[in-house]
Amino acid sequence: MLKRLSGIIEQLRGGEIHRSVASGRSPRQPFFSRLRAKYDAANTTLDNLKHWSRADGLSAAAANSPDVRRTLRNRSRYEVANNSYARGITLTLANDVVGTGPRLQMLTGDDAANRFVEAEFFAWCEAVGLAEKLRTMRLSRVADGESFGLLTSNERLVTPVNLDLRLIEADQVASPTLMPDTRRYLDGIQFDADGNPLSYDVLKNHPGDGFFVVDDEFDTVPAADVVHYFRCDRPGQIRGIPDITPALPLFAQLRRFTLAVLAAAETAAEFAGILYTDAPANGEADAAEPFEPIELEKRMLLTMPGGWKMAQMKSEQPSTTYSEFKKEILNEIARCLNMPFNVAAGNSSGYNYASGRLDHQTYFKSIRVEQSQLARVVLDRILHAWLREAILIEGYLPNSLRTLDSTFEHQWFWDGHEHVDPAKEANAQKIRLASHTTTLAIEFARQGRDWETELKQRAKELALMRDLGLTIESDETDSSSEPEVTEDHAEDAEPQTA
Repeated sequence: MLKRLSGIIEQLRGGEIHRSVASGRSPRQPFFSRLRAKYDAANTTLDNLKHWSRADGLSAAAANSPDVRRTLRNRSRYEVANNSYARGITLTLANDVVGTGPRLQMLTGDDAANRFVEAEFFAWCEAVGLAEKLRTMRLSRVADGESFGLLTSNERLVTPVNLDLRLIEADQVASPTLMPDTRRYLDGIQFDADGNPLSYDVLKNHPGDGFFVVDDEFDTVPAADVVHYFRCDRPGQIRGIPDITPALPLFAQLRRFTLAVLAAAETAAEFAGILYTDAPANGEADAAEPFEPIELEKRMLLTMPGGWKMAQMKSEQPSTTYSEFKKEILNEIARCLNMPFNVAAGNSSGYNYASGRLDHQTYFKSIRVEQSQLARVVLDRILHAWLREAILIEGYLPNSLRTLDSTFEHQWFWDGHEHVDPAKEANAQKIRLASHTTTLAIEFARQGRDWETELKQRAKELALMRDLGLTIESDETDSSSEPEVTEDHAEDAEPQTA
């Protein structure tokens, strides 16, 4: 009986070995075991339990709930309003992204119509203060996380097109009272089945106003008339959070540390001197009341009680690590905005030419990305609305632009960034043009200028300089580069033929 059972077991083992080899599993490995990979970051231990206690699996919409966004907005606004570094960082970022404002270049086949639209749209931008509003929208995205603009009509504009952009704060775009959020209605935004916004509920009064009531009235604005500018960090995110959210605790630490160092230094400075003795307790020194203040007169010689000495209080603050701490914490604060330390601090004393250019590469690339988003989300929408209203004005636009076509080719120019060494940049530009690795359009676009406009202007200047008899440097260079041919060398100058 035992021999029979042993034979059955051996047969089962042999079959298991064949199945293991066929499946690629080691014959020594039991059939019930499986290869299981582990990640240290996924293990919960006593050491990391508190650190990961706030981690959750909420969706983007649930994580950015109205209460969470309201708290983040209030704290971000407080820091920007009271922290000098936070204020300077946000202003610098808005000025670098928007600058003096974008400039439109139409690229249709009709050059005359292009110039007309560019001039009229520029006049409209100046009338409504578009550049200033764009800077305000960028500032709002830093502190509020998002910015809203309503495309409205302003009859007081002096331009033929009465389109205007009215900015509102994120607090006013909210779900009215007693209107529950559903799958297609979240935070005051109505969506269709594909996730596209259909309308926005805008409160008529700001919730922070003194006369705001709980059941305040609201307007439902179509999505075509609303510009919503924010950064989407997660799929399914419909509202933005402040750009400086990760840096809010760091701003608080910076202020607390600065105030603590200042208080310690002031406390030490308030004491003109202290009395101390080297005598032991109950020694030969005269009796003196502890902590008794002594009035001192200017430029007077004083005598101390027997056995006592006077010395000034030595201030231990600010310590040598104070400046290093501020530098490191500012560097960490600016990192969430892709901003280098010298830009955030407004101090480049510790930089050299190479490190300055290297740090600015990431910053300038981030700015170009933001300008691209701003052009797509805000400017293209505004231009389309402007053309749509301009077409309705009889005899205003040229005939080639009388039909609204979303395929109107155009591009936006932004302010260029000044180079720290203009001579080196000009030499590099000359080499790129000579080697045909770039074009005038690209080089002028780096400076935020239109190459056609600049060349036409330069041609006018050169023509006027020749009419006035002024010397042109290019003409001198061309004449000096031509070799002088004399009679003695006339034969050498003739071309040789085979």
